[in-house]
Amino acid sequence: MVKVVMLPEPGPAEILRFEDQEIGVPGEGEALVKIEAIGLNRAELGFRIGGYIQPPSYPARIGYEAAGVLEAVGPGVTGFTPGQRVSILPNFRMGNYGVWAEQAIVPASSLIAIPDWLGTLEAAAVWMPLFTAMAIIEVGKAGLGDFVIIPAASSSVGIAAMQLANWAGAEPIAATRTSAKADQLKALGFKHIIATEEVDVVAEAMRITGGKGARLVFDPVGGPMVMTWAQAMAERGILFQYGGLSGQPTPYPHWPAAMRGLSVRGWVATEIWGKPERFAPYKDLILRGLQAGHLKPVISKTFTLDQMVEAHHYMEANQQVGKVVVTT
Repeated sequence: MVKVVMLPEPGPAEILRFEDQEIGVPGEGEALVKIEAIGLNRAELGFRIGGYIQPPSYPARIGYEAAGVLEAVGPGVTGFTPGQRVSILPNFRMGNYGVWAEQAIVPASSLIAIPDWLGTLEAAAVWMPLFTAMAIIEVGKAGLGDFVIIPAASSSVGIAAMQLANWAGAEPIAATRTSAKADQLKALGFKHIIATEEVDVVAEAMRITGGKGARLVFDPVGGPMVMTWAQAMAERGILFQYGGLSGQPTPYPHWPAAMRGLSVRGWVATEIWGKPERFAPYKDLILRGLQAGHLKPVISKTFTLDQMVEAHHYMEANQQVGKVVVTT
């Protein structure tokens, strides 16, 4: 029997239920992993309240991203050996699978071998942020002379986008509601800060960019603010929408987009990890960047599995700068 976190129905963090379960054995194309560290994601908070992907039934398994030790593989699985350290990529449907547990069965297609030089906590914190942020490289082609505005800059994806922008020679601009986290964000590598509740956002963006505007905006918030971001952009820029944290309808910025020739583009990380021909080279790029020190997962705080409710409260309070990790 192992401890498993279950979601009995949508609700607040306190609704999470801790159970002792027999996990069983992996089936065709599956793997059994001893979970050692779990990386929390905003998608899981949305799943918990019923506002993301609905599970096939309740109670539901929950949890997307983790790292640990491979214990067994099912029929048809090749390329992995029990005893091997692995990360679990969040490319499956929650409810059908879930990694908030001491042991979990997952699709073998979700496994990535952990190199010896990468720690377990880091291995649980790296893949979702960097594959998500890879939009600014894979599609946006961020490079020398480009300015990249990154709303929700203190999130793990925001920090990953900043690191990729710096590695590419672009200048990342943190967009954060107040200046409370400004010193931390600059210490991590952001070149500029826009405190959106304290300044005229468009004027500040134009000041920073010397009147050019930002060529890329990488936005997980959406809502009415996209009208402002569109006015802060350079000609033929790309405004990425990869989330809807505002909870409000996101308008299309017709006239700013028309006058500047902007592209407004959706993005999810499955554009890379759902395509084998894209996945392999960008996985290798991430590993090279990690080994060389260009990329580094930033862990804000760790909790233990029995503190999962407290970990949710911490994330919901927007206190973190970086990734929240839960250990077993």
